[in-house]
Amino acid sequence: MSLVDSAAIKRLADWDGDRLERLAAAHDTPLYVTDHDRIRENFARFDAAFDFAHVMYAAKANTGRAVIQTLYDAGADIECAAAGELDRALKAGVAPEDLQYTAVNPPDRDLDYAVDLWADTPELTITAGAEMTLDRLESRGFDGRLAIRVNPGIGTGHHEKVATGKDAKFGVAYDEVPELVADARERFEFVGLHAHVGSGVLSGDLDDHRRALQKVADLAERVGSLEFLDLGGGFGVPYRPEEPPLDIEAAAEMVREVTDGVDATIALEPGRYLLADAGALLTRVNTVKETPETRVVGVDAGLTALIRPAMFDSYHHIRNVTGGDREPVESSVGGPLCTSADVFCTDRPIPRAEANDLLAIGNVGAYGINLANQFHSQPKPGEVAIEGDDERVTRRRETFEDLTRLEDEVPGDQ
Repeated sequence: MSLVDSAAIKRLADWDGDRLERLAAAHDTPLYVTDHDRIRENFARFDAAFDFAHVMYAAKANTGRAVIQTLYDAGADIECAAAGELDRALKAGVAPEDLQYTAVNPPDRDLDYAVDLWADTPELTITAGAEMTLDRLESRGFDGRLAIRVNPGIGTGHHEKVATGKDAKFGVAYDEVPELVADARERFEFVGLHAHVGSGVLSGDLDDHRRALQKVADLAERVGSLEFLDLGGGFGVPYRPEEPPLDIEAAAEMVREVTDGVDATIALEPGRYLLADAGALLTRVNTVKETPETRVVGVDAGLTALIRPAMFDSYHHIRNVTGGDREPVESSVGGPLCTSADVFCTDRPIPRAEANDLLAIGNVGAYGINLANQFHSQPKPGEVAIEGDDERVTRRRETFEDLTRLEDEVPGDQ
């Protein structure tokens, strides 16, 4: 099977259970496992479908050094939404000329970093989403490659919190763009328009996505003289086991049709599509409690390890790796944190979990470990990369010493 012809989605059931058990025993839990072969397969499939476009990786999905290196080596340039992501990409070996910086209400220190980087690498493109950002860039001496982010007023995706195309926080209001473009052409090397209208787009969302992208493409034709039109990312993967995967060929054909009249390079920034199904989170059962309402299954991972269910009410499939052949029992799986939000599922049929069972949570490769936090002073999980038969730690597990390290390093008496 070629990379391009690989399965459109890696289901949680496709992960080797014996290998997951071995990794959990060797590296403890909670533990992120990232399949880098799968990342390459996903990129190859996407790149082949969108063979008419310039494909970048939206680093915010997972800024792990090993992940960035894998995608950069596969041929993806890197799109960064913050200066910290620029820094991480550089430390992963990405050449500055292969970076694009998409600023969202950038702090002064972020703009300072980006402009300093541009001073040494004039190929760097900076995308601005507000008129004031242009003024702030000019005040720093920047007169280089600039793109403007468009807010088309239409959002798509799996949740209102990611439907960025209709959120005033993101981009310049649609009708104001032509005037701002004229201004930008006077002050900078204006090179393109950018838009990202939402995330988690599946086949059933393509008509809505088409309407949003069509507005942006129409604006690009109206503005004219563009080097590129960047349509962001947004293409999703199914999180529920019964959901079909995105028809990536249909998605590519839709984008091709929408942009047919645009005389510019079409750019795309997939993130979730490349990473989501390449990650699994392993967690160990420590407590089982029968209640009149449900069977409570307590595990050692919490919203500190995976916050998406609490933040977005996201569904993540859960597999009992140890006892997968047992009778399913309606169970509520939750972590060790003192909040009712710390649950991964409620009353979901799962093969009957017992103490010390290993559970795997699927589709966590995108926005999983990147959103990990230290609430309740929980150390962040470790991460292991698998490639063929090889396994290596790419992010060590935090310790209690890590939790207080920055406080311990403060000089003087405390």
